[in-house]
Amino acid sequence: MVQRHGVALNVVMLGPPGAGKGTQAERFAQRHRLPKISTGDILREAVQEDTGLGRIAKATMDAGNLVGDEVMIGIVSGRLTRDDAKSGFVLDGFPRTVVQAGALDQMMTGRGPLVVVDIVVPEDVLVRRLAARRICGECGSNALVEWTTNCGKCGGVLVQRTDDGDGIVRERLKVYHLQTKPLVDYYSGRPTFRTIDGNQPPDIVTASLDRAICGASTLADGARL
Repeated sequence: MVQRHGVALNVVMLGPPGAGKGTQAERFAQRHRLPKISTGDILREAVQEDTGLGRIAKATMDAGNLVGDEVMIGIVSGRLTRDDAKSGFVLDGFPRTVVQAGALDQMMTGRGPLVVVDIVVPEDVLVRRLAARRICGECGSNALVEWTTNCGKCGGVLVQRTDDGDGIVRERLKVYHLQTKPLVDYYSGRPTFRTIDGNQPPDIVTASLDRAICGASTLADGARL
């Protein structure tokens, strides 16, 4: 069941590049029949639908800049009002700043508790994972484990991402930790915050996430947080 005593299961996934956050968010969302909401997906959707916020986001991205808090908050807020998110959601990529986290807290009014999970993996492991990561040179799809040399979708040759070289990866991780530490500090004192060891086989991480998220949700429900 997605709900416990009428309380929705609302989840935020945090984790650095290479931690497996996207994969785990997808798995959890599918098992619990919740929408997985990634910022990349909803940004692309807003741009394709040519909404007011979508046009602002497109202009910002076309200029090579990051989409600001106000626009991201507006797009996510709109997405969470859809019917499929009434029973809960799994957010991947939002919030990225304390300002966004504060806005998300306001969105949660009347929606039940928010469970925040931070997937932690040592930097050297992340570097190795990212160095081994491949994408399709034709359609850009991320390679699945079972794909060896060619894309399982279009048949294109698998290649390394241009931003997955060792030096670039370490710089990305440094920036991530600098940006994310205030966010972890914002959430870490809450009884619904959990840290997961991501340096384990994917299936073990999946089981740990299930226990942590469902346990935190039940705790919050019982405490009426």
